[in-house]
Amino acid sequence: MLSYQHGFHAGNRADVLKHAVLDLILRDLAEQGRPVLHVETHSGRGVYDLTGEQSRKTGEADEGVLDLFKADTPLPELSDWLDLMRAQSKKAYPGSPKLAALRLGDLGRFILFEKHPAEFDALTAAFEGDRRVQIKKADGYSGALKLQPRRGEQMLVFSDPSYETMDDMEALAEWTPRALARWPKAIVAVWLPLFKDEREAEFGAFLSSLESGIVAGARWPAPEDKDTALAGSALIAFRVPPRLRKAAGDTAQALETYWMGG
Repeated sequence: MLSYQHGFHAGNRADVLKHAVLDLILRDLAEQGRPVLHVETHSGRGVYDLTGEQSRKTGEADEGVLDLFKADTPLPELSDWLDLMRAQSKKAYPGSPKLAALRLGDLGRFILFEKHPAEFDALTAAFEGDRRVQIKKADGYSGALKLQPRRGEQMLVFSDPSYETMDDMEALAEWTPRALARWPKAIVAVWLPLFKDEREAEFGAFLSSLESGIVAGARWPAPEDKDTALAGSALIAFRVPPRLRKAAGDTAQALETYWMGG
């Protein structure tokens, strides 16, 4: 489906968890100093205007990144990511492709897939003139599987579908094992929504059983009258260095404690 536009949800609590944990991986890769091939199957528009019409219509960023900007209680586990976010304009909040570009710098080579026409155009504009970046208006699952890293490159593949329907979970459940087999040395990261009715539980258990890695998730209070509400967010990442596992868990726990009022 091509109806989903992330601008309505950019900077919300799900984004905060997703980007803060992804940032740990990106910073670690940058510190290693190896060239990185960063691939995204569902890239969105790259940057988002948190003051714009879409964002203000939902107000979700107010409870997410914008709330953390003014939080009285510091969250040291998120300080590096928050410092980077504060350095950006609220009219250009970085989605995952731009976050990766900021963190990896000249070490990065980026191949970004996006099928939605408006999102593709915005993504193209966000990276105009950036020779590190290839943007493809194509199916990210099949397109990504055609790629291979160059000699010496560490590959990081990030998949963040819209989850508009259960078909999205089924497609990701089919694709992820193929991706792990296709790139035996790549880091493969997947974002997972956590719903109040836990409809994703079996799917999440399946993903986390495929290989060792990290599962970093946080929940927040969900509306009592809506069982289908989004009640949390998680990032599953395979082949992440063991040194990052505690940091990822601490980041997720700090967010859950903050959101739950602990």
